Amino acid sequence: MTHFYKIAMISLCLLLPACATVGNEFDHALVSTVKNGVTTKAQVLGLFGKPFKTGLQNGSDIWIYETNTYTVTGNDSSKNFTLVFDKTGVVQSHQMMSSVPAN
Repeated sequence: MTHFYKIAMISLCLLLPACATVGNEFDHALVSTVKNGVTTKAQVLGLFGKPFKTGLQNGSDIWIYETNTYTVTGNDSSKNFTLVFDKTGVVQSHQMMSSVPAN
């Protein structure tokens, strides 16, 4: 292996991203504005934008806002905001989970 090739390979490794993020970033400070039985899908869309995932739970729509960050140093983090809507499109329940302790 030539000296130039070794330097090129080391440089390439150093230029590669040191972390990766999966999901969509969202403002977790807005979670407290969501109220069960009051907040609508349209209001959630206005606050958080399009959900990262959608699904069904016992016939009810579920929206998930999620961000997962992975680093080469192992300082990974995740946050997940899940909302369940009733048949009329109003938040029935919601939960926020994070691997990072609240300040």
